[in-house]
Amino acid sequence: MYGELGLKLVQHAKRIQALGHLPSYQTEIVRAIAREVRELDKDVAQILAPFQGFFNPSGDPATAVFLLVDHLCMRRNKRCLLAYHRVRADRLEEACWNGQDLLSTAQSPMSRYGIDSEGATSSSLSPEEEDYVRLYGDMLAVYNGQWTDIDLTGSLEPPRDLFIDVRVLKDAGDIQTEYGAITLTKNSQFYVRHGDVERLIAQGFLQKLS
Repeated sequence: MYGELGLKLVQHAKRIQALGHLPSYQTEIVRAIAREVRELDKDVAQILAPFQGFFNPSGDPATAVFLLVDHLCMRRNKRCLLAYHRVRADRLEEACWNGQDLLSTAQSPMSRYGIDSEGATSSSLSPEEEDYVRLYGDMLAVYNGQWTDIDLTGSLEPPRDLFIDVRVLKDAGDIQTEYGAITLTKNSQFYVRHGDVERLIAQGFLQKLS
């Protein structure tokens, strides 16, 4: 029945808003809805073909009802598609502002920061979403570059402690802190200034210890 897939997609969008991560992109449902819209549009064209562009709804109310139903179904499907992609785009933009590296974590089944991958070789982002994240990240970097002394992507909440204990979850190489350089190797622990490692925590390299 027309509209059922659109409803299912909206339910996925509502689920995204309730989750703390981003589920896999519903490729098959999106393609099926787009195919349904094309079929409806083709049906409308076939109905209007005999009238050669001079259709009078009041003269043929039955045909007008068929056209109205098809039009409303197409419009509803398009609105469902827009709502689903808007919710996902909002989540992707939020992740970019939080400094999360979605392009690298999208391939990891152990991702903890905004991505829910179902396998080591599958990505929860569609190819178009990966391009969107890449371009949005580039734009954000250019925007932030105007203020070298302010990190606009940092947390808006002030840290409770200036120094924190962290554990290294994956190798991150050498970083320069206010008190000198440290080498971040997996499973090592450090007592560091919160501001020096805030971005690394958001990106999943470090874990803050309570």
